[in-house]
Amino acid sequence: MKYILGAVLLSFLMVSCAKEEPHNFKLKGYVKGLKKGTVYLQKQQDSLLITLDSLEIKGDSNFELHTDLEEPEILTLKLDKNDDKENWVSFFADTGVTEIRSTRKLFNFNSVIIGSKQQEVLEEYLSTISILYNRNLDVLESNFNTNSSTTFNEQQQKSLKQKYSYTIQFALNNRNSEVAPYLAVYEIPNTTVRYLDTIYKTLTPPIKASKYGKLLKETIDLRSSEAHN
Repeated sequence: MKYILGAVLLSFLMVSCAKEEPHNFKLKGYVKGLKKGTVYLQKQQDSLLITLDSLEIKGDSNFELHTDLEEPEILTLKLDKNDDKENWVSFFADTGVTEIRSTRKLFNFNSVIIGSKQQEVLEEYLSTISILYNRNLDVLESNFNTNSSTTFNEQQQKSLKQKYSYTIQFALNNRNSEVAPYLAVYEIPNTTVRYLDTIYKTLTPPIKASKYGKLLKETIDLRSSEAHN
């Protein structure tokens, strides 16, 4: 009898400890004006978005979502199941706590993210890309108003070259961050294999071994194989 009671108690303690084991990543969110709905923490796996955690909102605009990360990677916070870009925001997550504050209206545009060092690097990149994009719009408007001989397509190609050039240089300058291979794979997919290979070779060993470092190597190998077929 004592043995049975002891076994039951041990099992209870094991289950309790398992339930209390904390996740290594926490997302603390606040969305002003969000009183009802569901928030989803997701990540891309192959071509699908996988839900890691979700929570139904019932009046309180503050919420927490949790998961376990094996390494830094891009996650997505989505409002409801609507795939409209205004209803989700992606960020570079790492173990620890990330905070996202925004508004129900223009959720993506108004989002403020405080979290990983990778997110800080990514935001530095996105800030400059935004400046280049706005500058391109100004040039297009100026060309239209002055009847410039520069065509829309020519200006678009020039803008794209600027983006690719900046992205390549940014990746080379941040070779010790997981952001570098991520940008190489997702932001400049049509650049030459030579540039992708240059970025990969400059990465530090830990970054080469990361999720996006491996993905960059796979991309280079695939593109090289296709070029020889």
